[in-house]
Amino acid sequence: MHGDTRPALFIDRDGTLIADAHYLADAERVALLPDAVAAVRRANAAGVPVVIITNQSGIARGLITEAQYAAVRDRTVTLLAAGGATVLATYHCPHAATTPASCDCRKPGLGMYRQAAREHQLDLARSGYIGDRWRDVQPAIAVGGVGVLVPGIETPPADVETARSSSEPRVFLADRLLEAITIALAAIGPIPARPL
Repeated sequence: MHGDTRPALFIDRDGTLIADAHYLADAERVALLPDAVAAVRRANAAGVPVVIITNQSGIARGLITEAQYAAVRDRTVTLLAAGGATVLATYHCPHAATTPASCDCRKPGLGMYRQAAREHQLDLARSGYIGDRWRDVQPAIAVGGVGVLVPGIETPPADVETARSSSEPRVFLADRLLEAITIALAAIGPIPARPL
């Protein structure tokens, strides 16, 4: 898929952009991680749209409501915007890990990415996939994109080892989100200007 499509950076939310508060229901508790604003701004400056992709199994478990999720989503986008960082869109999977295979949206499934690609003319194969869990990186392998794992305090050691030992040439490890953005943008390559 090329033509009028463009690459994007698909970034995980909890543990990557904001502190992972485990089923965050209170928008007032949203706390951006230190690199979040600078990282999204770097993507913005490069002309690459940022899309937030997040699993929210707390909805299926009855721990948070769709309205609470929406308030947290809006607060996250507002805090980023206050620092001059723009997010194109946010997608979430409300299903639990025990959901039957009919759910194709829960990461590492591609449902949310394909929806974003359809709605915003994005090229998944030319995009970057960034997060603090291996499931955030796996979609890159499936579609031929660039995956960058940014380990955080909640990242399982097995995820780090999987990324470190991966034979995939377009899978990387980064110490910080800003570094991950830089790696992904370099791998994506120059972005031609879009006609107005």
